[in-house]
Amino acid sequence: MYNKANKIKALFLGMLFLGLLSAGCGTTAKKETPIQPAPTKIKRVISTYVQAPLNVPSIIEKNKHFLATAYNKNGIEFDYSTITSGAEQTTALASGDIQILNCVGGSSVLLAAASGADLKIISVYSSAPKAFVLFSKNKAIKSPADLKGLTIAGPKGTILHELLAAYLKKGNMTMKDINFVSMGIPQARAALEGGSVQCALLAGPVAYNAQASGLNVVTTGEGLVSGLTLTATSQKFYKEHKDVIDTFLQVQKETLQYMASNVNEAMDITAKETGLSKDAVAGMYKLYNFEPNITEQTKKELDATQDFLVSSGMMVKKIDLNKIF
Repeated sequence: MYNKANKIKALFLGMLFLGLLSAGCGTTAKKETPIQPAPTKIKRVISTYVQAPLNVPSIIEKNKHFLATAYNKNGIEFDYSTITSGAEQTTALASGDIQILNCVGGSSVLLAAASGADLKIISVYSSAPKAFVLFSKNKAIKSPADLKGLTIAGPKGTILHELLAAYLKKGNMTMKDINFVSMGIPQARAALEGGSVQCALLAGPVAYNAQASGLNVVTTGEGLVSGLTLTATSQKFYKEHKDVIDTFLQVQKETLQYMASNVNEAMDITAKETGLSKDAVAGMYKLYNFEPNITEQTKKELDATQDFLVSSGMMVKKIDLNKIF
């Protein structure tokens, strides 16, 4: 009787122990973390190719296949897009048709960002205030006051447009004091020669040839605008493929180093690609600074461009630049 009671008790305690052990395991068991799929490696990268006004780094890089070589080593196909319009570039970036904007105007970046576009500035392309020029055929035009009531042609929403507004401001004038007609650089030069406008905003080879022909230089952008162009991608692409952007930035620096070590060759290649004389290329090249590093001065210059865009009504309000650098 005693032994039977003890057996029943032992069996009960054993079952209780197993129940407690099972419950304990249930409360301490870790949930399995689902395996996250690895990010898909990009197979193709497309960058813009903008040759004008005188984008020597782009010309040399393409001629020497520096980007293609660097990406091909990592199993990535590389190609160019020749979209040059700032608005079309930022639209193509937003659609995913292009991954890198290699030379886009600061004003184009700001206008797109203000409209909600996903943009990230990754470096400076160039700064060339002297390369942007306001011309007239009338040599008597020498000051902002002389522009009052005149018809002036040039591309709207660009560095040249900003140059005109800044020059007018020096004479306590605004864009309302002149008749501004928006048109491309070649068309503005033709309009000036044809007499339908009294002044034209020109840059690059067109400006160089205009000055060589004897047209009156009313002002350059020196002291008025930065002449800043940038390289950019999207925040999303940068986050998902930072290695691709790092490669681009490395090649950008290596291209500049190559240019510095092979100046004559760089001038020859650029002359051949642009159809300019080597002397013309060398003369224009002096106007450009291709230092790629983003500095506090870069941000100040871009902020000044924002002021222009807001005051001219092209932007409703300024954006936080820190969010796109």
